[in-house]
Amino acid sequence: MQFFSNLKELAGGSTRLIEIPQGSRVSDLLDVIYAHAPALRAWDKSILIGAGVEFVERDYALQPNEDIAIMPPVQGG
Repeated sequence: MQFFSNLKELAGGSTRLIEIPQGSRVSDLLDVIYAHAPALRAWDKSILIGAGVEFVERDYALQPNEDIAIMPPVQGG
């Protein structure tokens, strides 16, 4: 799993390996992440989750060995 921008500082690094049970959803993964890095919970309503090359919702069923990206909201300019 990869964390981007200021979220990597809150997570304690840019990457982390987290094992979760088969059949878990993004929401389950976020619960585990927040247990290890509680400061990330403040971003819960606005973070974006990518699985592979697509953004996914919190009810998305994670696949084994899938690359997950946790990103802050995208800002234009």
